[in-house]
Amino acid sequence: MSIDFTMPPQVLELRDRVRAFIHEEIEPAESRMQKTGQWREGIIELRRKARQRGLWLPHMPPEFGGLGLGPLGIAMISAECGRNRLAPFLVNCQAPDEGNMHTLLHFATPAQKEKYLGPLCEGRVRSCFAMTEPEVAGSDPTQIQTHAEKQGDNWVINGHKWFISGAHGAKFAIVIARTDPDADPPQARNSAFIVDLPNPGFEIVRDIDTMAGRGNHCEIRFNNCVVPADAMLGPRGQGHTLGQVRLGPARLAHCMRWIGNAEVALEMMLKRAMERQVQVGKLIDKQAIQFKISESVMELYQSKLMVLHSAYLIENKLPFRQEVSMAKHHVANTLWRIVDRAIQIHGALGYSTDTPLESMLRHARSARLVDGADEVHMTQIARHAIEAYKRDGSTRAATGGVDLL
Repeated sequence: MSIDFTMPPQVLELRDRVRAFIHEEIEPAESRMQKTGQWREGIIELRRKARQRGLWLPHMPPEFGGLGLGPLGIAMISAECGRNRLAPFLVNCQAPDEGNMHTLLHFATPAQKEKYLGPLCEGRVRSCFAMTEPEVAGSDPTQIQTHAEKQGDNWVINGHKWFISGAHGAKFAIVIARTDPDADPPQARNSAFIVDLPNPGFEIVRDIDTMAGRGNHCEIRFNNCVVPADAMLGPRGQGHTLGQVRLGPARLAHCMRWIGNAEVALEMMLKRAMERQVQVGKLIDKQAIQFKISESVMELYQSKLMVLHSAYLIENKLPFRQEVSMAKHHVANTLWRIVDRAIQIHGALGYSTDTPLESMLRHARSARLVDGADEVHMTQIARHAIEAYKRDGSTRAATGGVDLL
């Protein structure tokens, strides 16, 4: 299979404009907002400037006000946005809204698109996606206990969710709930619903404290939460399919942003090593330091190729699940290792809060858990390799399908 990663000139030009926007507008404004505390006003102004510069909504089609990029183009723009924590939100391609936009685009009725997708694309509202539960393994959605019962013209939802990002301030939630407990196969037991917020049956229990502090990752209870029949998103019994369709590109979007994070850490690593005087030379002259740099460079290069290949498969409507799993596992662990090495090279400074590295490391630890823990992806990767070998007598189909021999 031939692979062409050549980017159209307009995508490269857009990437350069995103890069300039971060450097010329976001970074100076972020510094000012940290001093003044006027975050709301500053972010509103920066979102206005993003629109003016033609950077708004890169991942959605033009009929919804987007730039209409395909997965390869989005990969490049998202990696650039990953270099700054505010950038994804400022161009309106942040999680979980980005994934919800794709979900609504593919599964919503025309009326649902008008009511929910339009305002989300315009940046007038925010949303959340409620699937993960504390009582069951998040890696197996067929075990979901939250359930919806049909009562007259309505559905009544009861259950318990947690780590629901963006729940505070969301105007609606996409909720996965069990509607057909006896369905066979088990993947047909769940359905998706859109819940308008606030709703008296939707209770935010708390914003969960994590290693990285609070980040609007909420615990939620559904207590006789009533929604109308037309609140179902997609066909009945297709909640599992909807979730899987959403999670593939969403996992890749995380990887893109993590690559941007890792690139920043690598650059900080090099800058510190070049400036730090030790003994009779600079830190950069020490072989042990050079090895840390070279390992980081190679791993980042591998990450970029894996993400680009996965995006290429999605864009060309080819099977991509194995490649996205491999990319998700590799990039998440690469981010952790590169940030950790950067801290080591910074020494005590890296361990302090005087640089962003300590915060980056705390956030990086979640990368090996969100959208599937490492072990889940490794199990899936191995299973695909076993299946490929049994079927073909070869592992090529499980290693990217790229024939070099």
